[in-house]
Amino acid sequence: MKSSERNFARRIDLTSLQLFVAVCELGSIGKAAEREFIAASAVSKRLSDLEAALGITLLYRHTRGVDLTPAGESLLHHARSVLFSLEKMQGELSEYADGVRGHVRVHASISAIVQFLPEDLGAFIRQHAEIKIDLEEHLSTEVVRAVQEGAADLGVCNTANGAGDLQTRPYRTDDLVLIVPRGHELCAQGAIDFEAALDHDQVGLHANSSIYLAMRQAAAAVGRTIKLRIHVTGLDAMCRMIHNGLGVGVMPQRAFALMHGVGALESVALNDVWAKRQIQLVARDFSTLPLTARLLVDHLAQSAPHGMPAAA
Repeated sequence: MKSSERNFARRIDLTSLQLFVAVCELGSIGKAAEREFIAASAVSKRLSDLEAALGITLLYRHTRGVDLTPAGESLLHHARSVLFSLEKMQGELSEYADGVRGHVRVHASISAIVQFLPEDLGAFIRQHAEIKIDLEEHLSTEVVRAVQEGAADLGVCNTANGAGDLQTRPYRTDDLVLIVPRGHELCAQGAIDFEAALDHDQVGLHANSSIYLAMRQAAAAVGRTIKLRIHVTGLDAMCRMIHNGLGVGVMPQRAFALMHGVGALESVALNDVWAKRQIQLVARDFSTLPLTARLLVDHLAQSAPHGMPAAA
């Protein structure tokens, strides 16, 4: 940290930041003082000292209360972020006092979460009850970005669209299939090329999902477009839409098998190369992960099918 950055950090008082946020939220120094159980004069003094320390005006004071200056709006955004991070830090550290000896932040795609992670993470937690796993569901592209930016220690997703300079390790494979209403004309053909489904309305996942991007690329390769009828955010919603005649859709075979009773539906195998996917473990550098994260990586990597090549 540069000297100027250290000096700036020393000029910022966390209590003053909390009071500043309270005043902004309530629009009044008096109301903020009541909520925070502190004298209004003390709140006003804190804010004046904060403005003096920063060398900028943060608030327009008037008889009805206060309004933010442009600089004040910027500080409010950053102050909320800082205070949120402190609350998160406090929560995590308190869990160490309660016996939790490590955290692993994991971001994963919906395909990985629905098909594989519940059983694999459950088995890991039974062996390492002292480790807490924070799991969030995101699109594969967002998983990669979260790992790149340090918001997640580990990602679990499809990396067909690239992983940048991140390291990857094999985790699982999944097969994409076409989901159709029971008795649909495409069922009689056995395995099909995705091109055969382009004559039908489609129920697609989020526009930036790896599955939908693969569908679009496949259609473009044969000079066709997808007749998209609706976008959904979950696989169960997709099944319900297809059951009710809104189209056909593509999802992982195992995910479909796990969703028993979600409509009168059938799956049709796809011959396309892109329908056979690899789900990868993603990290900035596996060797520098905390011990708890490396334990989880080793556990998940054991689930990789034999013969899958490791990736750098």
